[in-house]
Amino acid sequence: MRVSANLVSVFGALATSSAALLFFPSGRFGFGTFFITLFVLFDLLDGTIARLSSKGANGFGALLDSTLDRIGDASVLGSLLWYLIRRKDSLTSVMVIAIAAGFMVSYVKARAEAVGIECNGGFAERTERLVIILVATGLAALNLAYVLAIGIWLLAVASCITVIQRFAIVYRSGS
Repeated sequence: MRVSANLVSVFGALATSSAALLFFPSGRFGFGTFFITLFVLFDLLDGTIARLSSKGANGFGALLDSTLDRIGDASVLGSLLWYLIRRKDSLTSVMVIAIAAGFMVSYVKARAEAVGIECNGGFAERTERLVIILVATGLAALNLAYVLAIGIWLLAVASCITVIQRFAIVYRSGS
């Protein structure tokens, strides 16, 4: 189809970010969860397309994909934070912790790999963190009491645990 992996990555990130910013700040979690889930699936396709293409996977494509993943995550979580701030919700501080810890998960991995240490694993990698928050927002759309709060707390705790686990992985590597 002559569609590059990079184009799929860019489309997926832009569409995910747009859906998050359009629906989540206003509390329209049903639509937001549906469209974000749909567009996040493009993230699964770009790597496969890169491996199957005549050009193959490359360093720039990997960097672009990783950067766009962070942009998509920031849009999803930031738009939820925006929603909480607008409501003056007490979960705002927990959401800030979830966002910071989630980005630390990625940062620790990137820094470890920059110094030659493989750092995969941990309780809540990117996919698990996305599943946690999208399940929470999807169930919140059904007006289930406290499910968004539970999801945000779970995301914050799971992300913090994963940061610690990744530090342990690096520490145990002996480097």
